[in-house]
Order: sequence, then C-alpha cells, then structure tokens
Amino acid sequence: MASLRRGSNVELTREIPDLPGVVLGVRCDAGPERALADSVVLAAILCDRGSRALSGEHFVFFNQLTEPSGSVGMAAEVTGDDLEQVEVVFAEVPEEVSRIVVVLYVNEGNGLRRALGRLRELTVRALDPRGERELVRSENLATTLDGETALALGEVYRHNGGWKFKVLGEGYRAGIAGLAQDYGVTR
Repeated sequence: MASLRRGSNVELTREIPDLPGVVLGVRCDAGPERALADSVVLAAILCDRGSRALSGEHFVFFNQLTEPSGSVGMAAEVTGDDLEQVEVVFAEVPEEVSRIVVVLYVNEGNGLRRALGRLRELTVRALDPRGERELVRSENLATTLDGETALALGEVYRHNGGWKFKVLGEGYRAGIAGLAQDYGVTR
C-alpha cells in the first residue's frame, strides 16, 4: 500500500495492466461528533477534458446512484471500514469522460455550522475490485481543513491509454454549491 500526499499521483493500469476498475472509498473519524459523521456524503463527478461535468446526470450520489452508462456508481454494499464507496469500471467509462472526481460534502440545512475541519482523520483510497486489496491511500486530509464544507478528495483520470489516481484535497468553504460551480454541475 502506498500513501500519497496532496497533488501526488500513481499510474494504476501501468502498475496493474489487467486492473478492470477501482473502488474508491472514504474513511473519516469525527470522534464524538456523530452528527457530523452522519452528515457527510461521498459523490463522484464525471468530467470532460475541461474538468466540467458532462451533465447533471453525471453527478453520482445517494439520490442518483449511477450515471447513464453505468460505469460509475455508488457501491451497493460498503466493504471494510470505509464510510462510503464509489465503483468505477474502466472499460465502460464513455470516451468523453476524461476524469472522475470523488468529492465529499456536508449535507445539512443552513445554520447547523458543521465543517469538515472538525474531522480528526479523512482519507480516500483506491482498491482493486477483485478482492478489495488496497492499492493506494491518501495522507490524512483532515489536518489542513478548517471551515470547509466540501472537498474534492481525489480523481481517477485517463493518461496515455491507461488510468491514474491523484489525491486532490481541495476544500470549499461554500460547500457543495461552490464545488458544483467549479465543476459545472447543474440540476
């Protein structure tokens, strides 16, 4: 298992040429803040070369469990200690999709003031879907968070005919609205 810092990447299919896809999981520790842990949501955005969502149907989360091609979807059953997981099947990802960004956001009404900076630990990891072997994990992303309510955790993206994984760790104080604006997610 490799541990990656923000901005670091690894060539998944170069290292494992027969890798059929990945399971992207998020782990977090909110300590006694159980309400915060219960309010975080994992989602995926299928983006074009300009890092813009192909459409609102290409935002995968608890109310839209998969996107039109079925290549990316929320895991029906989470394995291990992950809070939530997203499954990606490389061969089925449409050609116009250049990257799949995995994000985490606080899903709550206004005024509750929960922020990701209250997490003690937050990591994203990539697993081999054939047996759930961990391929790579991010560093603890919680250490630099403060008032952010959304975070681009990492991305799986096309590179030289294969797929790479990169740790992003980009926070948004404007929450899911700010993240949606940057990635062009519309409803």
